[in-house]
Amino acid sequence: MNRVAHWQMITPDPEATSRFYAAMFAWSIENHNAMGYREVTTGKPGIDGGIWPAAAGQPPMVQLFVSVPDVGAAVERAVALGAKVLLPDSSLPDGDRIAIVLDPVGMSVGLCTLRD
Repeated sequence: MNRVAHWQMITPDPEATSRFYAAMFAWSIENHNAMGYREVTTGKPGIDGGIWPAAAGQPPMVQLFVSVPDVGAAVERAVALGAKVLLPDSSLPDGDRIAIVLDPVGMSVGLCTLRD
């Protein structure tokens, strides 16, 4: 637990971003899921990730997701340590649980419990 388990690129142009990284690194990118999320398979060894559209005016960024045993408890701990909640503990259609917090210096970090 508490390892980087997933990452995602937040980008204003998910299609162009997908094309570039698929061609650059031969990553497999599919979006056959309930949210249309572009799932990136990097190969082994490697950490898989995803590509998601940025909100209007949001700059491109890479976000890490750290695996935790209990997302809700991790959010509470983060808040107690000075973080702000950007996305509360949420269940995704595939059963994963995620939250996103903003640490005390302004960097976002995702918290997740991924289904097996």
